[in-house]
Amino acid sequence: MADPDGVLLLDKPPGFSSTQALARSKRLLGARKAGHTGTLDPFATGLLPLAFGEATKFSRFLIDATKSYEATLELGVESTTGDTEGALTPRFPVNAGADRVDAVLQAFTGVQDQVPPMHSEIHVGGRRLYQLAREGIEVHREPRRIEIHEIRRMALEGDRLVLAVTCSKGTYIRSLAMDIGQALGCGAYLSALRRTAVGPFGVAQAATLAELEVLGLEGARGRLLPLEVMIAGLPRCELQEPEAARFTQGQHAPCPGSAVEQEFAVFGPAPRFLGVGRCALPGRLAPLRLLATGQVAEPPYFA
Repeated sequence: MADPDGVLLLDKPPGFSSTQALARSKRLLGARKAGHTGTLDPFATGLLPLAFGEATKFSRFLIDATKSYEATLELGVESTTGDTEGALTPRFPVNAGADRVDAVLQAFTGVQDQVPPMHSEIHVGGRRLYQLAREGIEVHREPRRIEIHEIRRMALEGDRLVLAVTCSKGTYIRSLAMDIGQALGCGAYLSALRRTAVGPFGVAQAATLAELEVLGLEGARGRLLPLEVMIAGLPRCELQEPEAARFTQGQHAPCPGSAVEQEFAVFGPAPRFLGVGRCALPGRLAPLRLLATGQVAEPPYFA
């Protein structure tokens, strides 16, 4: 049986790393080539899009996509890792009502610099930060530019604060939780996290590992989305023969409009998805990422 091509929306359970969830999904779909589109910590749950086969060529479009979360903060306590994995400090008094919380959250909206946590997968000097942190080593981390598109209070019950957050790629919700705790003057850590959306996809569309187990190989493959959903946000360029054939062979094709450096989702006759191209020169579309020759099959789409 041929390897599958497409995108699986997985609702990752707690206790699985993203790599472990990917490995289990590959087994359930009988796939050899696959990758995830942005990690979730083992304690976190929710939407983890997985790319299979030819879809791995376009993973960056979901890695770069806006993401949404439901984050639960425990106020009055800090963690060495910013989440449930670390050692907790003694409890601090909490004096933060709904109005105070909302005012602090408003200050976190927009473009800002965020210092990544030590317990992260960022490489510094050839080693990952979390490896250094486990050895008790703390190093300087350069702030990274992020954007919080929306952050709002969903619930405030005692010392438990639940937030809805929509943010840019590269945002660490653990760091955000710690920063909010400091702004409130009582400290906080991330006690639960669920990713609810990645780009246009919501967790309600996703399948769990348990559901995939029940479906079997064919049923699990039936949950794949066609790989071109990964580039649905790009403008579309349709080529006719012989331009489509030349494009798939790595040659330039006519580019719609005159925009330079703009990327397009490129389709040939049928229509058939060919790949992604960029207008490197006015009127000239250069291949950027192409499907393997002869790749035409599209898995069924589900709503």
